[in-house]
Amino acid sequence: MPPAKQELHLEVAAKPTPTRGGRVEKRMNEACKRVNVLIVDDDLAFTKKVEQHLQRCDMSTTVAHTPAKALEICEKREPDVIIANLDFDHNSGAEILRNLRDGGSIPVVVTGNHRSENDLLAWLEAGADEYLSKPLSMRELSMRINALVRRRLANSVQNQLKTESGRWLFGGWELHLRTRQLRHPSGRPVPLTKGEYTLLVAFLEAANQPLSREFLQRATRIHEDIFDRSVDVQVMRLRRKIEVDPRAPQIIKTARGIGYVFSIDANREYTKSRF
Repeated sequence: MPPAKQELHLEVAAKPTPTRGGRVEKRMNEACKRVNVLIVDDDLAFTKKVEQHLQRCDMSTTVAHTPAKALEICEKREPDVIIANLDFDHNSGAEILRNLRDGGSIPVVVTGNHRSENDLLAWLEAGADEYLSKPLSMRELSMRINALVRRRLANSVQNQLKTESGRWLFGGWELHLRTRQLRHPSGRPVPLTKGEYTLLVAFLEAANQPLSREFLQRATRIHEDIFDRSVDVQVMRLRRKIEVDPRAPQIIKTARGIGYVFSIDANREYTKSRF
């Protein structure tokens, strides 16, 4: 039985408004800029509607009206999220889903006209991350995309923490992953606690992108029942170690209404660390 489709959720704010809802929407838009979404559906009116909405959310979109075209696009450039209507035949749809992911970790939101619980479960078992039934709520779709992107980025941070070699370079600083050792531009070692190290890696993974406190909690696995100001405390401690003047930070800046942004470029080298 064809599974029901789940909605993607990526919330990005459009234009600032004096209302609380408008401010929330703007914060979401800022956090999700440059996200690349592939829309797979043979319904031209539907794809146009989704594309226009996501572009208003400052997302980049690509449309494929056939699975074959979608696979061709994925081979050239891997999207951050795929929204796909595979609601014609579950067996072939499941195979297409596997091909789109190709063993990777690209989040896929399947959309369709079926609403039964069995449909939903079938698609989730086939590997979909979300299943959304049409007609879709555009707001819910963008919010789900947002959640999927954040989850993938958080997982990427955690995976990097397990890396045995390489280093991050930023503003003359070096962070060596094998030893978890931070070196000042002068060459002096700067000790980091486990929490400070994990937080710094989270920032480096998303340099120049606004990150919410909620995301930083997830990426650094700070327990959810701890008040989110614990993130602020960790940021304050990290600033004391890498900022010239922690009271006027130039590296880790406050993103008003969002959280924080690591405001300088960071480059990852995969060569083995000497330390």
